[in-house]
Amino acid sequence: MPLFIRKFEMKSKEEFRHGLTHFTMFAKWCFCAVIIGAFVGCVGTLFHYLIQYSAQTFAVSNQRMVWLLPIVGLVIVASYKLCGMDNDKGTNMILVSVRSEEKPPIFTAPLIFFSTVLTHLAGGSAGREGAAIQMGGGIGYQIGRLLRLDEKDQKLIIMCGMSAAFSALFGTPVTAAIFSMEVISVGAMYYSALVPSVISALVGYCIAIRFGVEKTSFPLEAIPEITIPSVARVTVLAVLCGLLSIVFCVVMHGTGKLLKKAYPNKYIKILVCSAVLINLTYLVGSGDYNGAGMGLINDAVLNGHTMPQAFVLKLLFTAITLGAGFRGGEIVPSFVVGATFGCLVAPVLGISGTFAAAVGMIAVFCGVTNCPITSMILSVEMFGPKGLIFFAVAVATSYMLSGYYGLYMGQKILYSKDKAEFINTSAH
Repeated sequence: MPLFIRKFEMKSKEEFRHGLTHFTMFAKWCFCAVIIGAFVGCVGTLFHYLIQYSAQTFAVSNQRMVWLLPIVGLVIVASYKLCGMDNDKGTNMILVSVRSEEKPPIFTAPLIFFSTVLTHLAGGSAGREGAAIQMGGGIGYQIGRLLRLDEKDQKLIIMCGMSAAFSALFGTPVTAAIFSMEVISVGAMYYSALVPSVISALVGYCIAIRFGVEKTSFPLEAIPEITIPSVARVTVLAVLCGLLSIVFCVVMHGTGKLLKKAYPNKYIKILVCSAVLINLTYLVGSGDYNGAGMGLINDAVLNGHTMPQAFVLKLLFTAITLGAGFRGGEIVPSFVVGATFGCLVAPVLGISGTFAAAVGMIAVFCGVTNCPITSMILSVEMFGPKGLIFFAVAVATSYMLSGYYGLYMGQKILYSKDKAEFINTSAH
């Protein structure tokens, strides 16, 4: 047989084996992603309805449920201590586990599930996405252990679980898939997780929709024409939102550190903060700043209405709630702060209040998470594609001006935001 024919046969066999390996890996991750998406999607759907029930119960009680905060706080602190997680790092632990050998404890998912529900029931100011990330990542890791995946595959399966939980709760599957890959290390996307993250997010989304969970979206009508003045106005708003995102992160981290230093005993700390939250709730005279704050978002984005102090009060309530040791997330509160602030400054900038609220919501989200691609996709899934150019300008501006601040101190910023250089620093 001629030499060139033998070489051709060898190359063909090598290419076939290479293709077969890729197909096998694809099939493997499809299988794993469907399992993760289905299980986490069901848990996420149950979590959604329990959070919804807690919020409705708090609203119907005319804020009287806020008196449960001390009891709920003590239960949460005691539960984490009993399970050996009294030094739990929350969402940061999940992010770090993707990059290191650290593993999510087995009690991560159940503890964050029930503690977040209790926090919302008693009127603590917190979101639900932090719980989704921890819950999805924790469940994903444990299922990965049952499937006997190796250490490298376990990191992908954690991101897979994060995607499914985020998608089930918010109804934004593409955002969920990209967020889990982008939030770990800024400047380096984990593309190896693309297939499992997309599939698990889609499965989680379909299950949630099948059980009646409504997608988080808003009809946005007052989108201006693309002109130099309109783009300039949006840019100014984005500059302000980028600076606001720094304030958001500083206040959140600073409050937690201050409370930890002032009250080393976690039981005393959460009791003192519960008393402060109760007094703040009655001082304000409403429960608008308790819970996730979706009512404030709806007023700003749908009606173009907000109170001047809304973004300050929401930030204050959230910082005290999470700094005290109650559980939940920071992203929905950041939505509230961005939407109400955007709506507030809209008349000064000559922008529609509803449109400015939407832009502020996305810009602050980008600033606090350092996830620009996720933010642009989120704008499309929440508000439709018509205003994408404005959201892209706002996201780019806020991303650069927010510096190296971020909600998650476990997040690594690998590349400079204003230079083509590697920096490898943690968000602060």
